[in-house]
Amino acid sequence: MPSAGRPLASLALAATFSLAGAGGAAAVTVPEPAPVENLEQDIKTAQTATDAYWATHWNEFFTGTYTSPTVVGLYDGTNPATAPVCGGQPLGPGNAYYCPEGDYVAWDIGLMETGYLNGDAWPYLVVAHEWGHAVQYRLAEELRSQAAELQADCFAGASLFGAAADGTLVFEDGDQQELEAALTALADQTPWTKAGDHGNAAERVEAFSTGREGGPAACLPEAP
Repeated sequence: MPSAGRPLASLALAATFSLAGAGGAAAVTVPEPAPVENLEQDIKTAQTATDAYWATHWNEFFTGTYTSPTVVGLYDGTNPATAPVCGGQPLGPGNAYYCPEGDYVAWDIGLMETGYLNGDAWPYLVVAHEWGHAVQYRLAEELRSQAAELQADCFAGASLFGAAADGTLVFEDGDQQELEAALTALADQTPWTKAGDHGNAAERVEAFSTGREGGPAACLPEAP
């Protein structure tokens, strides 16, 4: 998923929502590594496309006015002195977060660089997932799933493929494979996540696919 204008390629730390849980990023197997020098541009494109999707389509699904979360962006989790703080604690390495108390999203440079070596779809998934948590915090309580991480995966699928339908992103061959590989790498079965945080690989891929195929409405809990 290269940038726009050309073809595009659990709760943790108190109230912080994280993509990967504790620890570092697992390797995934995809055919062609992306050049790391393009990482920051892909992150910016992911931010712009994801935010534009929600701003454009919010009132098709939800009431109220959409507001963008603050983007803290890249940080070095190996240096607690400079890492963003949430819940009184610095954000850790090898992870990405949405912090409700500051309404911001942030992603560790180590996580992004490691994943990006395995495919340029990686930052799009990370950004869209954390944005999904920001969306959750903008919804009424009854619209939030108890399986918060899987709902964020679902919102990620909805926003990325919704952006593609809008023409903001253009998927290249292999991007869907990379996205599924990334979801698999970030599942509970890896040794560096806590069981129950995010669901297993099949559950994460299924949640993402639900959002891709059904849009945001498909990500909401069923009425009792």
